[in-house]
Amino acid sequence: MELKIEGLSKNYGEKQALKGVSCTFCDGVYGILGANGAGKSTLMNIITGNISADSGQVLMDGKNIFAGEERESFRGVLGYMPQYPVIYRGFTVSDFLFYMAALRGIAKKEAVERIARLLDMLDLSDAAHVKMTALSGGMRQRMMLAQAVLGNPRVLILDEPTAGLDPKQRISVRNLISEIAFDKIVLIATHVVTDVEFISREIVLLKDGEILRKAERETLIEEMEGKVWEIQADLSELNGIQGRYLVGNIIKDREKVYVRVVSETLPAEASVVPVRPSLEDVYLYHNSSEPMAGV
Repeated sequence: MELKIEGLSKNYGEKQALKGVSCTFCDGVYGILGANGAGKSTLMNIITGNISADSGQVLMDGKNIFAGEERESFRGVLGYMPQYPVIYRGFTVSDFLFYMAALRGIAKKEAVERIARLLDMLDLSDAAHVKMTALSGGMRQRMMLAQAVLGNPRVLILDEPTAGLDPKQRISVRNLISEIAFDKIVLIATHVVTDVEFISREIVLLKDGEILRKAERETLIEEMEGKVWEIQADLSELNGIQGRYLVGNIIKDREKVYVRVVSETLPAEASVVPVRPSLEDVYLYHNSSEPMAGV
């Protein structure tokens, strides 16, 4: 199975949201990482058919999903969780999921089993008969994930799937994604690095409507070797360090601070040690608008 994006461009007035984006996805989980406004949602909405591209095409196993019958065929194998939950007034969680199951042509007996399992996995069993309008933001997110995977899709697109979730719920969602990802193409658009750090086959770094890098997590991290440092300094030096480097983390210990920075060259401070890079360092490096020390 292959999903291929070729030369996608999209403008909103003078704003160019996508600039000829091309990428190929096979079975597995892919993290689409980028800051707000990078073009993630636009890309997801074009693939799902919610908006049209100005140019380019999307191919599923070599067939253009925008063309005629292929559009409906692709929708039959697609699961989609939008960034902002859809609310049907008067529907309970259970009503909504059974409605979505009916739209997908799932037999009632099978729908009962699938919905019960998903409600349990996503900690929504107690909310099955709660009105959608009464749900918290996190519960709405989990409900939308449940409907996205309800039809056992071959292609699953998740736009900011853990927005509003607490740490325990984030873990549950990531575990569910890992469990259902076998023999599927799963695209997770997010700016939260931990959402995709350990479950993604590859990471796609998107910035200002363009793909900067597409590679395995370990490859991206290895490319950062020699660029991540920890500086030990007096608290009085902190403002100066923040002005000179890209700062990823700060730990205060009485009068001392330990500052994790990204720098192309060895920082000039007296107490500096190299540290193992992480995917957060990769994200910081590629999304910075400021020149780094030593460049």
